[in-house]
Amino acid sequence: MADRTIQAADGDGDTNAIRTFPFPVGLSVGGVGMQIGPMGTDRTWHADAPLERVHRIDFHVVMFFGDGPARHMVDFAEYEATAGDVLWIRPGQVHRFSRTSEYRGTVLTMQPGFLPPATVEATGLYRYDLPPLLRPDEPRRTALHAALAQLRREYEDTATLPPGLHAAVLRHSLTAVLLRLSHLATSSAEAERRQADTTFTLFRDAVEKGFATNHSVSAYADALGYSRRTLVRAVRAATGETPKGFIDKRVVLEAKRLLAHSDLPIGRVGAAVGFPDAANFSKFFHQHTDMTPAAFRAELR
Repeated sequence: MADRTIQAADGDGDTNAIRTFPFPVGLSVGGVGMQIGPMGTDRTWHADAPLERVHRIDFHVVMFFGDGPARHMVDFAEYEATAGDVLWIRPGQVHRFSRTSEYRGTVLTMQPGFLPPATVEATGLYRYDLPPLLRPDEPRRTALHAALAQLRREYEDTATLPPGLHAAVLRHSLTAVLLRLSHLATSSAEAERRQADTTFTLFRDAVEKGFATNHSVSAYADALGYSRRTLVRAVRAATGETPKGFIDKRVVLEAKRLLAHSDLPIGRVGAAVGFPDAANFSKFFHQHTDMTPAAFRAELR
């Protein structure tokens, strides 16, 4: 399946193609907005995605591991999954398969728009603050696998219901799986504490919306109606970091994504994350990664 091309234009009207691999609708049973099946050793959940290179997708991938260990990179962090673990990769995140690991188990993929907004909110589909790797205990793993097996049966049964009802049943079955995953992801003490901390949650959401143009702690504090000291306490309690460190980490992550996934010139990558001056961006990136942007891109490629 051909990939979609997103055009990023600069002020002079020039464009650079940024490839994003879309959900392969043609491979779905009944054309619905999800797929479920075995991972297998070939790891071919998408016909065109370069599995062993850093790439980006615009849909959800949830891998339920039946064996291990298997190493997988998500947003430049390495995770090692083993039997019973779950790895949830969300739209926009970059990832890479391991050349040496065998991937065995079940993989679930879904389009962001397959579920209604209320379900998306309830299941935390866009909780990027939660860790990708989940390790359910035995009772939760048993319940999760039972829900997953039911979803797979409904997905493969295209004969007993008309298409509209088939899709509706799939949405309900998928919601049951995702609610269990969401509960698993948020049940740890740290996740519960972050979720309960309204000040940090508001700050986190504001940074996610504004990091490309706003790197000022004071500006975020003023916009949210908190003193700088209150913001420092909330962010440090939730993450162990300063607000400035939290902002910088998000900026660096996006810069890494653009450097890895696009052919944008270094200066335009810097401009995209709030550094109009290329030299200032290179200095900032080097301070946080001990590498220049060019060296980081070259190492990945």
